[in-house]
Amino acid sequence: MKFRLILLLLLLNACAVAQKTTDKKADALFIEAMRYMNYGEYNAAQVNLEKALARDNGFLDAKINLAQVYLVQEKPDLAKKLMLEILEQDPAYDARVYFNLGLLAQMNSEYAESKKYFEGYLKYADPRDPLISQARLAVASADFAEKAMANPVKYDPKNMGININTEFDEYFPALTADEDFMMFTRAVKMQEGPYDFNEDFFFAESEDKVWKPSYNPGPPINTFTNEGAPTLSADGKYIIFTACDLDGSLNYGRGRKGYGSCDLFVSERKGNKWSPPVNMGRSINSGNWETQPSFASDGKTLYFIRGKSRGSSKEADIYVSTLTEKGWGIAQPLPKNINTPRSEESVFIHPDNQTLYFSSNGHIGMGDMDIYLSRRQPDSSWGNPENLGYPINTSGHENSFNVAASGEYAIIASDREGGFGGMDLYTFELDESIKPQKITYLTGTIKDAKTKEPLSARFELIDLETDSVIAQAYSDAVNGSFLVVLPSSKEYALIAEKENYLYLSENFSLDLSENSLHYERSFFLQPFEKGGSVVLKNVFFDTDKFELKPASKTELNRLVSMLNSNPEMKIEVAGHTDNQGNAAANKVLSENRAKAVYQFLIDANISADRLSYKGYGAEKPLADNATEEGRAQNRRTEFTIVD
Repeated sequence: MKFRLILLLLLLNACAVAQKTTDKKADALFIEAMRYMNYGEYNAAQVNLEKALARDNGFLDAKINLAQVYLVQEKPDLAKKLMLEILEQDPAYDARVYFNLGLLAQMNSEYAESKKYFEGYLKYADPRDPLISQARLAVASADFAEKAMANPVKYDPKNMGININTEFDEYFPALTADEDFMMFTRAVKMQEGPYDFNEDFFFAESEDKVWKPSYNPGPPINTFTNEGAPTLSADGKYIIFTACDLDGSLNYGRGRKGYGSCDLFVSERKGNKWSPPVNMGRSINSGNWETQPSFASDGKTLYFIRGKSRGSSKEADIYVSTLTEKGWGIAQPLPKNINTPRSEESVFIHPDNQTLYFSSNGHIGMGDMDIYLSRRQPDSSWGNPENLGYPINTSGHENSFNVAASGEYAIIASDREGGFGGMDLYTFELDESIKPQKITYLTGTIKDAKTKEPLSARFELIDLETDSVIAQAYSDAVNGSFLVVLPSSKEYALIAEKENYLYLSENFSLDLSENSLHYERSFFLQPFEKGGSVVLKNVFFDTDKFELKPASKTELNRLVSMLNSNPEMKIEVAGHTDNQGNAAANKVLSENRAKAVYQFLIDANISADRLSYKGYGAEKPLADNATEEGRAQNRRTEFTIVD
């Protein structure tokens, strides 16, 4: 609650100029109290102000400043009593008295009363006062809050238990898409170093959906200075986090260099080892502080919070940067329907890549920081924010929010009664109205087809309708494992590539209308060598037709790119069918389909002397034609290296 009282403190007038008392002794006590307040000696200021009021109880400026002192001392009832006395003595004396009474009422969820006081402020305030817009927001928020409390959403938080929570503060959770690995920030009591408490990361793994004891991963992730607010890539192979104290003055940062007080760093996991964190560079980090990142499941979009710059009244905004072939692009703020003149924080992009959650005190809500969601629109813009509702949001400060990939539950930090001490992590089932879109994900390994050794290969998930890359990832260099999120009910091409290997092509046609699913597959890449072949699983024809469908363009452009990168390579394009129907007709159909691919390559300026095509009909099946699944595998177009 203290931070809220500090907010009130900052909004009160010091009133050191217009003292308005005829008692010279009271005036002297007031001036002395102002000196104490300037040095932060509030107990001494209290004594002097109380003495001044004992001599002149009508000394309004002394009452205003004593109310300020009581707020610092976390005595809101005494502060309120004094401010009400001021209004009785002179209702128009200082409009900000109304404002602060409104804040106090809002803190206590007394929304009708808060609205009355904020309207009083608007009646008496100078139209140029910078708090005018905040007061208008508070009036609208009071109306919203009363309706929200009358129509609560589902909310039944469960403490995550002793394996996760301790007597210290736990907050800012991050989950992988499979929901089996979590990391979070814990404020740990220091035995040495520059702080009483140090923010470190802790990891936890689940087994049969039960969290095992959390543990400190140690260096190179954690140091003697603060690390916090992490995000995980969907596959858990990258951590992006905030590190502070980067100016070198404390010599605890273990060589980390930065551009501001806090910067974003990235570390990569290879096998079970984490790389030394690396600053993400000037495209993302600035002379301000950067914090609270959220890495999208597409593997190329990063959302984060950039804090206030010098000389600016703006507190914090959400920024976004996109990874390109040249590196991270210059970060840009989200539009004004998301970012407000006040503060946004704790941004989280769900693995569906369509639902953005964040905290803000600049939108209509329950009071201080509320949690909102925004849904991506058909034109890729972000829709207007929706408040998550009461009692998820209250008159307090809500943030540190993460939604599991399944969309069924969320994790939130709270200091509610009944925990283990301080902030604890809680889970709760999400109300249907605030759930993200359903997703599924693909896991597995990728290996060399001959040696069966694991490979680090680049994966791209491509929307065949738009021919756009919607996700990218790398398989682990040590064990070849990978995870790729499949975020909606669409048809996808999955392409895996590695230098000196033929690319791998897979097709996924998903229907997520019923349940989110987990696919598990292992893939094998073939080295560039004569006889190596690839089934073109994303080349499509209508039944009994040989005209290429538009969705085939993605696959064939990839084949063109491979041929251009390997100018000596020669290939045969082959068409195959199942054994249903007339054998001769099948052979003609398969040849015409192979020729259609051949012609696409010719039209793309691949030399004809590097290409040939042939239709094999049903002569070379890959599977048993006795089943529909087998027949589907046999109906294919492929290419083979012939030289």
